[in-house]
Amino acid sequence: MGWIGQVVPQPFLRPAKALMRWWQGQPPVSGMNLGDLRRLDPVSRSFGTDRGLAIDRYYIEHFLDAHRADIRGRVLEIGEDTYTRRFGGDQVTRSDILHVHDRNRRATIVGDLASVPHIPDASFDCIILTQTLQLVFDLQAAMSTLHRILAPGGVLLVTVPGISQVAVHSEWGNTWYWAFTALALDRLLREDMRADKVDIGIHGNVLTSTALLYGLASEELLPEELDTVDPEYQVIIVARAVKGASKK
Repeated sequence: MGWIGQVVPQPFLRPAKALMRWWQGQPPVSGMNLGDLRRLDPVSRSFGTDRGLAIDRYYIEHFLDAHRADIRGRVLEIGEDTYTRRFGGDQVTRSDILHVHDRNRRATIVGDLASVPHIPDASFDCIILTQTLQLVFDLQAAMSTLHRILAPGGVLLVTVPGISQVAVHSEWGNTWYWAFTALALDRLLREDMRADKVDIGIHGNVLTSTALLYGLASEELLPEELDTVDPEYQVIIVARAVKGASKK
């Protein structure tokens, strides 16, 4: 509304701005009823998982469900194989779990994604990488690893946080380095992972951003509220990246 000050005389400026806010459907200044949101502590500090399905997980699971066909053959997942089993099913011929700590007894591979030379080249047809890259400081090295261990024609299904709580008191708090935008993830995948094809998706809006930060669960919002996308409020960025086939 900056243009109003250029065309409206100063004595009428304040009522003109108020009229413009009314016309745009905005509440008047000091007219917002914050209700339960007027608080300095969130409703939940565990991303709403103690209330239901976390909002970011709602988006992640919808993304993976839409790409079930890619979760096949030799599949690597980070931390656990829950999504491999849920969305890959009988299409998966081998399932591996990469974890940075050896205390995860279910991990078949232990190491940092930025440096795992013990994983052979072209080992996987699909890699499921959800909410992990924010924990890796050397993103370029991680992208290089992903390129190396994917088989030609292999698919990376990746999700990263945009607007998010930073869980500093969790076990990952001392390695939570990054938040992302769609532009950043696209450049990482195209330039550093050298993906042959990249499809980027954005999920979120001002309501779901607010709800996530307060720790509300996805069940507390309507489907149309969850599924409305406003690219200025990127809660989750998802991507499907394909490694090019090897040249003969």
